[in-house]
Amino acid sequence: MTQTRSTFDRELAGIQDHILQMGSMLEHAIRRSIEALRNQDTDLARRIVADDQKVNDLRYVIEEDCMALIATQQPVAGDLRRIIASMHIAIEMERMADHAEGIAHLVIRMAGEPLLKPLIDIPRMAEVACEVLQSNLDAYVVGDASAATAAAGRDAEIDHLYDQVFRELLTFMIQDPHTVNRATFLLWVAHNLERIGDRLVNFSERVVFMTTGQLRELDGSWSKDEPPG
Repeated sequence: MTQTRSTFDRELAGIQDHILQMGSMLEHAIRRSIEALRNQDTDLARRIVADDQKVNDLRYVIEEDCMALIATQQPVAGDLRRIIASMHIAIEMERMADHAEGIAHLVIRMAGEPLLKPLIDIPRMAEVACEVLQSNLDAYVVGDASAATAAAGRDAEIDHLYDQVFRELLTFMIQDPHTVNRATFLLWVAHNLERIGDRLVNFSERVVFMTTGQLRELDGSWSKDEPPG
């Protein structure tokens, strides 16, 4: 039994290591996508697109390892929740990386065209997203539901910045129709970052589930299986 538990713990630690590796790759992709945008660096953007396959591959490694662990070890309770949460977190991070790749594709489509305005709120959206990602990864490792809940609360910052970007770019388009194309590209960039923020909330929710066994939305509403009150 001791040997079996030791093997299980080692395999579970391997899954955690892969989650952390994937998180590092995701943060790198987000930061590089904003760098490519700021510098209109299409070469960097193409590298981001190419590197996304590595994130995809790691997601499937994590899923396969999780399913194999369930099949061979038949975990229960907290162990099972951690494995299930890890699978969901890997999927969410892979999709977040797709949004970073989407920004890179937009840089390529802009083809070096000058930015409509200096970038202020968009890089801040990316920075907050990276901070929330790191908070979630830390909460995942130690099983801290309170930290995950606090991290999810920062999605409001990303949403607020997105609203600012939207209003500002809309004003540009109204005042000068010739700016519509460049403004639209920046709107799409901001939208990708806003979607990353939403998926980070999903990440937080899985950490809460892993730690407490409760499936709840972190906007304050509970799942149908657990009524408010």
